[in-house]
Amino acid sequence: MSSEEFEKLHEMFKSIYDELKLIPDRVTRCHGEEKKKLVRVFDERLGEAEEVLQGMEQELFGAPASFRNPMSTKIRLYRRDLAKLQRDLRSDTGLGFSGRPGDGRHSVYGAQNEHSTQLQAQRALLIQGTESLNNASQSIERSHRIAAETDQIGTDIIEELGEQREQLDRTRDRLVNTGENLSRSRKILRAMSRRLMTNKLLLGVIIIMELAILGAVVYLKFFRH
Repeated sequence: MSSEEFEKLHEMFKSIYDELKLIPDRVTRCHGEEKKKLVRVFDERLGEAEEVLQGMEQELFGAPASFRNPMSTKIRLYRRDLAKLQRDLRSDTGLGFSGRPGDGRHSVYGAQNEHSTQLQAQRALLIQGTESLNNASQSIERSHRIAAETDQIGTDIIEELGEQREQLDRTRDRLVNTGENLSRSRKILRAMSRRLMTNKLLLGVIIIMELAILGAVVYLKFFRH
């Protein structure tokens, strides 16, 4: 959307509307051909105003929602103001629904206004539907991205758990080996303890035997004579 083009159309509409809103009052003060001329001018300027509003709507079609929504409301208000000017002119001139000359022209513009309003409503619904689809698509994309990230996190966790399991298995194997080594050490220590006791007993027996021999020698040498 060109904001510059939209502003130009906006200023153009305001200029045409300022001219249109003066005509009904002027019509009440005129008669004959001058009055008919003013009605023709009103019809021409009204058609130009409708074309400008349609151009503004086309400019708004691709605009951001933050700008489009309030300006769409303003355009609806502009159409309402144009319709009010038409009613005022019909009331002042007696044209329109009375069946007098000019009736068909005003009916055409009334039908154009109604058709434009319907088109605007359909366009607004289409834009809202497009926005909803875009939002839904973005939500789905975010969900897919979150699911992919979650899947990746789950994969990383599984890999980390696998590594931790391997570490635990290795630690368990080391503990088993350590237990076996401790068992062998205890057996060796018990065997050494038994040898030590045996050596002590042998040493005691040897000492007793030496003492007995020494006693026998002393007895034989000193007490036998």
